[in-house]
Amino acid sequence: MNMISSAPALQETDELRADIYALLATLLRSSPKGDLMQWLTTVEPDQDEDSPMARAWSTLALSAKHSNEQQLEDEYHHLFIGVGRGELMPFGCWYLTGSLMEKPLVLLREDLQVLGFQRQPDVKEPEDHIAALCEVMSMLIQTGRNYETQHQFWQKHLQSWANKFFTDLQNAEHAVFYTAAGLLGEAFMQQEDNWFLQLSPAAREGGEQ
Repeated sequence: MNMISSAPALQETDELRADIYALLATLLRSSPKGDLMQWLTTVEPDQDEDSPMARAWSTLALSAKHSNEQQLEDEYHHLFIGVGRGELMPFGCWYLTGSLMEKPLVLLREDLQVLGFQRQPDVKEPEDHIAALCEVMSMLIQTGRNYETQHQFWQKHLQSWANKFFTDLQNAEHAVFYTAAGLLGEAFMQQEDNWFLQLSPAAREGGEQ
């Protein structure tokens, strides 16, 4: 996805949300390599915190320490590419209708157009790929869209199926490192659900952040 906009100063919570969406997008677009792989091995959540997110971060760091780039590339290939298709289909339409390129994708494209997003020419997958949707959420936050806009997009295009996908990822036959990625995704989607529920109407419906 691509969008040109000035980047406002973000609150710390929003910076973290945007970063996690961007990380999930990167992990789900291709297997981690180089600096990202090294960074993942150094993640250390607050030792005093016992939450699903903290446990997910710890598991992800441990999995990264016991993986190498070739293993992760092979794992990603089996999970998402395969011969003909991978073990998982990371598309909203697939989870919502059992087929690709159905009405949910049409509705998503309409919303993306209204928001000013367009698919980059080098991206071949449809816009309902889980990585693309995480990228959009990250950019909505980074560009200061109000919480109501963020919540509407998340509710319409992620809430109904993302947790099922992340659960399937944790349980996939070929998932090792990506079991931890699925754990992080599931914990974060639940955190987002709770976070949006706790927003006051004034905060949700207010102007640009």
